[in-house]
Amino acid sequence: EYEDGDLSSWINRERFQGYLNVDGFTLYELGDTGKLVAIAVIDDKNSSVEHARLKSIIQEVARDYRDHFHRDFQFGHMDGNDYINSLLMDDLTIPTIVVLNTSNQQYFLPDRHIENTEDMVQFINNILDGTAEAQGGDGLLQRIKRIIYDAKSTVVSVFKSSPLLGCFLFGLPLGVISIMCYGICTADTDGGVDEHEAAKKENGDRELTDEGSEEEQEEEKNGKYTELSDGELKQKDIMEKKKD
Repeated sequence: EYEDGDLSSWINRERFQGYLNVDGFTLYELGDTGKLVAIAVIDDKNSSVEHARLKSIIQEVARDYRDHFHRDFQFGHMDGNDYINSLLMDDLTIPTIVVLNTSNQQYFLPDRHIENTEDMVQFINNILDGTAEAQGGDGLLQRIKRIIYDAKSTVVSVFKSSPLLGCFLFGLPLGVISIMCYGICTADTDGGVDEHEAAKKENGDRELTDEGSEEEQEEEKNGKYTELSDGELKQKDIMEKKKD
């Protein structure tokens, strides 16, 4: 108990074999162990020397270095890179080796080609002492990248499986939205023209009204001047009569 914690934690950590054929479900279950998962991503149908060599290297490390790494690492191999590519949001060329941290979605890739068991052991030690660079994670940017990647993968898979269905599913909504946007833009343009014409007409009427009022004022002034002139003439006649 002093070395391994309580009994349930020890059982959960030890319930898998030291070396596994890893798939998506197994990798999900390995997340409960709290261990890093070292995987040789290979093609089981490919009988080339490189695929067999990486698989044997992982098996040797799991067997010969069990006392050193079993507490922190789970070892295995995965057939094909489709699942691992979707998990890492990257295109890994196989065969390759990747170490996953299932608790925070970080992963480690070797900075050089793994040639033998010693290279693999050195890579694991670099991870343990923190000198290996971790990629991925569960930060905000990675979450946004995950959303974009999942959406892109869904669209691509739909078009690959059924191009006609993909065109219908994505083309119809885009067409409806385009028509709506065109209608809105056209309606706003016509309304703006009508309002401009109405404002212009109103300004014209106001100018005509102002001009009419100015003419009336001038006529009134002329009338006053005429009246004053007549009155002055009458007064002048009266004065002349008085003088006479």
